[in-house]
Amino acid sequence: MRRPSERSGGLLKKFQKVIEEKYETKFDNYWDLHKWSTEHFPEFWAEIWNFAGIICSKKFDKVIDPCACMDGPKEWFTGARLNFAENLLKYRDDTIALILAGENRDSERVTFSEMYKEAARYAVAFRKFGLKKGDVVVCYISNRKEAIYAMEAVVSIGAIWTGALPLLGPKAVLRRFKQVNPKILLTVDRFFHQGEEKQMIQKIKEVSEGLPSLEKVIIVPSKGYTDAKVYSNIKNSCLLEEFLKLGQNEDGSFPAIHFEQVEFSHPVFINYTSGTTGAPKAVVHGCGGLLSMARDFSLHLDTTKGCVWLSVSPVGWVTWNMTTTLLSLGFTLLLFEGVPYFISRTYFWDLIDEFRVTNLFLPTGVVDEFYKRQLVPTEKHNLGSLKVILAGGSVVKPQIYDFIYKRVKKNVMFCASYGSTELMGSCLILETTLPIHQGESNAVSLGDQLEILDEKGRPVLGKFGELVLSKPVPNLFVCLWGDCNNSLCKKKYFWKYPDMNIIEPIWVALQCAVQKRSPPPGTPMDLRTALQDSWCEKPPGYIS
Repeated sequence: MRRPSERSGGLLKKFQKVIEEKYETKFDNYWDLHKWSTEHFPEFWAEIWNFAGIICSKKFDKVIDPCACMDGPKEWFTGARLNFAENLLKYRDDTIALILAGENRDSERVTFSEMYKEAARYAVAFRKFGLKKGDVVVCYISNRKEAIYAMEAVVSIGAIWTGALPLLGPKAVLRRFKQVNPKILLTVDRFFHQGEEKQMIQKIKEVSEGLPSLEKVIIVPSKGYTDAKVYSNIKNSCLLEEFLKLGQNEDGSFPAIHFEQVEFSHPVFINYTSGTTGAPKAVVHGCGGLLSMARDFSLHLDTTKGCVWLSVSPVGWVTWNMTTTLLSLGFTLLLFEGVPYFISRTYFWDLIDEFRVTNLFLPTGVVDEFYKRQLVPTEKHNLGSLKVILAGGSVVKPQIYDFIYKRVKKNVMFCASYGSTELMGSCLILETTLPIHQGESNAVSLGDQLEILDEKGRPVLGKFGELVLSKPVPNLFVCLWGDCNNSLCKKKYFWKYPDMNIIEPIWVALQCAVQKRSPPPGTPMDLRTALQDSWCEKPPGYIS
């Protein structure tokens, strides 16, 4: 579908040259480099640390034991002291960090300097309230800037950030939040979704009443104001600006952020699995995302500071954590509150042109819908800024590749990618120095050793098997919340094959392509609990 040009992969070529000179080796192609990255994974991840420009108060003494096997989460970068939020806030200039847009709002731009100042306001207020290292803050909000400021502030203290999708109902939210005993809830009074205003106050009341550990409910007024009567029956609640005044000096100023220095594996985020096979598992991530995002979205995609990445996911999807981590690379995030895909036949492409979006990720279902409806750019669209489209979440059909390259943009880089909540990153990615073939992911991410195994643990090709990760990676989750001795973790992920982590149970490998298949008939899936009292809606224009 597309072949790389001589200019493709400038960052990867520089990185490869560093490795060749430093370790006195030579690579003939990408797969030679990939082989080295998995055979010498401690050295590889140390070089990714350098490539990412990680800010730390103390550098690591050891990356990882080179003999470490995959029998459970591992300790990485022993001795290092750093702060995840300090890395997100390392750029403090006047370039644009956030572009805000949405279904029912005017656009707005926030510089890196302004974002730092806002995060500082939030951080000092949280500290004055009594938030401390190890406490948990939960978020139940649409895709807004306040969530990013609050997350940066919470993590700067060494506290832990987690969230649930705003479309989930109270029972589904409580199945997640009750596990982590949160101290503070950040939420919003209402938001727009597919042209409809969604009210949150009653849901907030039910959620807050179900969390006995909760000490404060902070409400973001979506329209700049909310009548106090609306939230007066929610215990310990206040509006955001009232809460932020806690940290204000007498002269109206705010102190600078103090970044708590923690170990690499200190909990930063808690994300939740889907809950399709039981209660959602609370997956804890440390600082590993700083490395996987630099590898996946800068090194592999050849993307540098100043690119514009469309971010549609609210807190509650691991993709939100992934895209916000891109701030550490100087990327600009276009936060869209709502659903931009089907507002009109051309709205999405108008959005790409207006804000000069360079990179975007599309759920496979959305791309399929574009294909079915033939929602394509018109003669008025330029799309000159658009460089990369990633698709994922399920199998990307071969005809979708034809659709993108023939009807959307001929010279865009489009490819299927695959990651998981447990990885907070990708293991199958678009690599710009390799050709793109129809229906395939064109590369396994550097540092990731993937294998497809049959029931007896033997590698297979062209047959159904289980996708496993057979070498440690720093972006793998550090534990499951509350699983003190890792017994649940080992039961869920490391029980079947010695020294390997099961990523996805049913796959088929075809040459370099890895394609997903639906579970066989009769596989038990508890969809009722996964979707419990959520807002389930037909897409606009759906005809049954």
